[in-house]
Amino acid sequence: MNEALKHFIDTISNAWLSFGLLNLLFFLSLWYVKVWRAKVGAFVLLLTAIGCVWGFTDHNFKINMGKPDNAPIFMMIFIFGAALWVSLSQAIANDERRALGKGPAESETSNTKTWVWPDLVYIEFLSMILVTIILVAWSLLLQAPLEEPANPGRTPNPSKAPWYFLGLQEMLVYFDPWMAGVVLPTLIIVGLCAIPYIDRNPRGSGYYTLKERKVAIGTFLYGFMVLWVFMIITGTVLRGPGWNFFGPFESWDPHRVLPLNNVNLSEVVWIKLLYPLGIGNGLPPIDTAGLAGFLPFPKFLYAVWQAIVREWAGFVALALLYGFGHVLLPRIWGWIKSVRQEMGFERFHLMMFLYLTMLTLPIKMVGRWVINLKYIIATPWINY
Repeated sequence: MNEALKHFIDTISNAWLSFGLLNLLFFLSLWYVKVWRAKVGAFVLLLTAIGCVWGFTDHNFKINMGKPDNAPIFMMIFIFGAALWVSLSQAIANDERRALGKGPAESETSNTKTWVWPDLVYIEFLSMILVTIILVAWSLLLQAPLEEPANPGRTPNPSKAPWYFLGLQEMLVYFDPWMAGVVLPTLIIVGLCAIPYIDRNPRGSGYYTLKERKVAIGTFLYGFMVLWVFMIITGTVLRGPGWNFFGPFESWDPHRVLPLNNVNLSEVVWIKLLYPLGIGNGLPPIDTAGLAGFLPFPKFLYAVWQAIVREWAGFVALALLYGFGHVLLPRIWGWIKSVRQEMGFERFHLMMFLYLTMLTLPIKMVGRWVINLKYIIATPWINY
């Protein structure tokens, strides 16, 4: 039974399965929010802690998960999980109070004064001592994950960035480097800075609530927990030699090679769909002769036209995605229409653009896992 349980955990740790289960649990918990009031969150955290302690009795789990640089990952999981459970419990309690005609719980303590001296200073001093003790114990008990100077003749397998950059490194699996390293991080930073200017809803200011700000809270939690934290955990504990997926109880075999044939969307359309139907002669070429130099303008336009013809499916897919969110969704969903009227033209479409761009990440992840999809649009100049 012990080995069967380990095999089951390794199976559900597969990226596409664990990501699907995480999405299912996320939307179920937002739909049935009262589970957070039933101390389900505390039970899940306790069960996770017991599972980690039990897992360290396995040799492979201890080697894979017990690395010193994995300690921040486990701390992040439990700290974030505890903070999420406490905040959502308080938010749901406030929603229940407001449904009964009462004010939020924070309104009853808003007039309570706390003296800076000695109350606040004592709390800060004790917190400083506690954090110092934790850091000293951490530095004594765990070896610093420092390695020898880089040797070009001996590349580590897998070669990983620090844990806080592993989300970006995992994004490089699904996107072109300029997208994963420049465009998407810039949009994340700019989008976070733009939130106060896009969402001017005054509700929920100064008190915990979920019902009044469910969309904003759900969007943040999905982007942070389901996407970003998931990619950090995946890149840290599930990516092994060759950047292959390994379960927590599996041995990291450096000789494991998976036969992967990454394909672009245009190859799927022209070779696997249209060619068997007798349409076309396979993947159309793009005349890029002299592209490295100065291509004459007419030839450049012709090469661009060839790229558009070859990658028409990718352009259509992106047009459908963004067109559905910007044009069709407000027409078929009355609530979205009311949001557009309330926010105004500019702020609504900026918000929708950021939403849909964030949605391209899970779409691309699923496409890579299911059909080994490399790029939706692949041209000699830019890949998307």
